[in-house]
Amino acid sequence: MNQLFNKNAAGIDISSKDYYVAVPEDRAKESVRCFGAFTSDLHKIASWLKTCKITTVAMESTGVYWYQLYLILLDYGFEVYLVNAYHVKNVPGRKTDVSDAQWIQKLHSNGYLRACFQPDNITRTLRNYVRQRKNIINQMTRQTNQMIKALTLMNIKLNNVIRDIHGKTGRLIIESILKGERNPKKLSLLRDKRIKASPETLEKSLTGDWREEQLFNLRQSYDHYMFLENQLRDCDYQSERIIQEMENNSIPKKVIPIKKNKKINHTLIWSNICTMH
Repeated sequence: MNQLFNKNAAGIDISSKDYYVAVPEDRAKESVRCFGAFTSDLHKIASWLKTCKITTVAMESTGVYWYQLYLILLDYGFEVYLVNAYHVKNVPGRKTDVSDAQWIQKLHSNGYLRACFQPDNITRTLRNYVRQRKNIINQMTRQTNQMIKALTLMNIKLNNVIRDIHGKTGRLIIESILKGERNPKKLSLLRDKRIKASPETLEKSLTGDWREEQLFNLRQSYDHYMFLENQLRDCDYQSERIIQEMENNSIPKKVIPIKKNKKINHTLIWSNICTMH
């Protein structure tokens, strides 16, 4: 490691509470400095690196603690290498008296580090909405299971005779139950003609042992589900807005929009979008 590959390189060791930053020894009286983790501290890091004539920075992808500093450093115009911690620790030749930040700086100076792929800003934003959408759908599934459980504990076998309790028939029946209807014959009249089960079978499935505590649970889960459904719509709106922005910017990638039916597709599908720079 004699001839430097990156003469203006810095290394950063990240934790939840502080950031240790190392620069070449000839750039500052203290070549390793410790900074806090507040936003103002992250800007101080960037300013100090600018003062030290640093152009490229390497740091480990530790949890989520790297994320905001990564964005700030990009905004300040630095080249940022986000590197795998395992790779950093397994490069031979480290001395025991060298700090993590100094070791990262030394490896980066000598060109031994390979940056993990990071998407551009617009793709990063889209990924966030995709992950949030998946999270919402998972929560909706949990609430659906809780609704089925409450119905089952009252021996209401609605999910045995209709495929989707959130379809037209299922939703009308559940809403009617929550409004106070208990007569299975009246409830069965809400059946959509496309339902395969006969009216008689549906009526039998809606004959149960109504329990106050389970009706309470049913309402809680139903209301939560409806809230999540609104959140899903908001998430889809934001995703479609980003997709439209990508199309307007003539990004040469083929994007397939979100399908509205969450049962068909839970995420955005796009080709080659994860390799955009």
